[in-house]
Amino acid sequence: MLMPRNVRLFAALLYASLGLDALSVAFQDRTPTGAITEDVILMANIVAAALIMVLLHLVRLASEERRNWSRWLLVASLGLSVLSLIQIVGSDGLQFDSMIEVVSCTLTAAGLYYAFTGDAKGWFNR
Repeated sequence: MLMPRNVRLFAALLYASLGLDALSVAFQDRTPTGAITEDVILMANIVAAALIMVLLHLVRLASEERRNWSRWLLVASLGLSVLSLIQIVGSDGLQFDSMIEVVSCTLTAAGLYYAFTGDAKGWFNR
């Protein structure tokens, strides 16, 4: 069975969002300070990379293997990302890093919109 158009758009937008997240992590400031050591920075990068890999797997499960539960986990992940973004923008203001996250969240929201509308409705059967 061919993948519906909305499911292809869902996957493309979420992969673009995760690619943007990976670029964001790659270009983060890794300068150790008194409060943040090199080990903490290394662990934060490892956790970020692992999270991106898990989210990539969830997108693949939803789009290719038609897993409904992974689509809902992606919705929950978007909710947590938006809450985190609101907290960061509230404390630090809108900076370049947070602007990248706004674009990433927007791409994810658009992709999830496509996952729940149009010809994608019948795709997720498990």
